[in-house]
Amino acid sequence: DVNFKTAKAFTETVKEKALGQNVINAVSPQQLLVKITHDELATLMGGRNEGIDLSGNPPVILMSGLQGSGKTTFSGKLANYLKKKGRKPLLVAGDVYRPAAIDQLHVLGEQLKVDVYSDKENKDPVAIAQAGIAHARSHGHTAVIIDTAGRLAIDEQMMDEIARIKQAVKPQETLFVVDAMTGQDAVNTAKAFNDRLDIDGVVLTKLDGDARGGAALSIRSVVDKPIKFIGTGEKLEALDEFHPDRMAGRILGMGDVVSLVERAQEQFDEEQARKLQKKIAKDQFGFDDFLEQVQQIKKMGNMKDLLGMVPGMGKAIKGLDIPDDAFKGIEAMINS
Repeated sequence: DVNFKTAKAFTETVKEKALGQNVINAVSPQQLLVKITHDELATLMGGRNEGIDLSGNPPVILMSGLQGSGKTTFSGKLANYLKKKGRKPLLVAGDVYRPAAIDQLHVLGEQLKVDVYSDKENKDPVAIAQAGIAHARSHGHTAVIIDTAGRLAIDEQMMDEIARIKQAVKPQETLFVVDAMTGQDAVNTAKAFNDRLDIDGVVLTKLDGDARGGAALSIRSVVDKPIKFIGTGEKLEALDEFHPDRMAGRILGMGDVVSLVERAQEQFDEEQARKLQKKIAKDQFGFDDFLEQVQQIKKMGNMKDLLGMVPGMGKAIKGLDIPDDAFKGIEAMINS
């Protein structure tokens, strides 16, 4: 997945820092090498998380990418993310070529209780984007997410179109959405889009299962633009801010405990946890309580992704087929 020049430069840097390094008694040479490798990986991917610019009134976020990269789904996930942050987002359906994309956005909007602006009669995506922003201003929305049609970087007409949309709406963020499973192709496509659109950041989707994020290593060094979000599953909650240090741990198979804890905090209520603790202390923990815990774990994401965040589990589950409905049998028995 990693660009050859990036890989070569990275190994040279690690070698240079590791050779001649003094090893203290409490740390083995292997542990020190892992530490150096981890730190260099994090630096290579940007060093720190770079959030999205929400300074506009309202801030406008423009989506771009290939067909099938997950733009429409990510638009819904981002709306959910912003809603949790206290924003009132508006989704704008700017794909005039695929009616199903407009319908999909409306379905996502209904699920999230987020407004969607669309105009099936209008075939001008620039006009739709402008009208969507005007609608947002008049209806008190505090963020606008514009979903656009998928396009190839070599399609001049389509690239001209999205360039015109960007010029017309002047978004605070132009995000390039790419499928992490495409590996090196993801990097090449991101570079082509950046050369034309001057994107503000990259979103890696489908970074679950066996995809460990090799593309994340190359994108920052080749494209010189930050990765802002990663999609880790199909559920609308399966979206994480991109943290280079955590991704470095994931690439090295060290897990990502911080992200795991953050997901747990989102799903588990403190008051509920205290009540549960009292029940366990009094030996009153029953099947209904267990079922409730199982359902909350399911909301955190698919099992393979969650287990991959536990240090040392990455290698253990590699190649294992862990179905998303792993708890289905347990739930059926309790409910029967």
